[in-house]
Amino acid sequence: MSNTSLKSSIYLLIGVSAVSWFLLAYFNELDLSKIKDFFGLIPKVVSIDLLVIAAFVKWGWKFKIFRGWLVPFPNLNGSWVGFIYSDWKNPKTGKKPDPIPVMLTINQSFFHINCKMRTSEMESSSYSEGFIIDSDRQIKIMAYSYSSQPRLSLNERSIPHDGTAVFNIIENPKQKLVGKYWTERLTKGEIILHFYSKELLEDLPESFEKHPVTEDENYR
Repeated sequence: MSNTSLKSSIYLLIGVSAVSWFLLAYFNELDLSKIKDFFGLIPKVVSIDLLVIAAFVKWGWKFKIFRGWLVPFPNLNGSWVGFIYSDWKNPKTGKKPDPIPVMLTINQSFFHINCKMRTSEMESSSYSEGFIIDSDRQIKIMAYSYSSQPRLSLNERSIPHDGTAVFNIIENPKQKLVGKYWTERLTKGEIILHFYSKELLEDLPESFEKHPVTEDENYR
């Protein structure tokens, strides 16, 4: 969390505490000028603060009203679809493949983000994720490292591997993720994704095009 967001969080929590203190004193007809009445409300005020924090962490951070001044990162929850543009060359043809249809599902909370990418030939899961956000420098980046597991029938030409993906987050005029990736197999490429659904889809949409490299005998 940036320093600005941390300060905003502290100020907001102080404000919530102050309002809670005065409202509790008012409805319970207490005199805050008396030490006993003032400090006697501490347990209730702390309980209210904890409830507010819990509600914010669970649901509130997603509301756009908090974006920027309190929540520095965007809500990317959902399914994103697009294409991979790989520099890998097919050993049979010596050519790069056509764009590969791909889907990225993002499961995000206030404290954590998880990314799972799927094509018809592989599935990859992130194990280290994070944001790089600097509004003054117009930087909005999501980056993660992942482990990729191709289908077993494709192991002769596509082995399990690790890699890293870095996406620029574009929110206006339309939501889009534009990124690049590289792997320990010494392949790299670009990925362009558009927001598809708020749901975390567990399988590729039926409208997906066929993978350009998949052999007929391996098509599922």
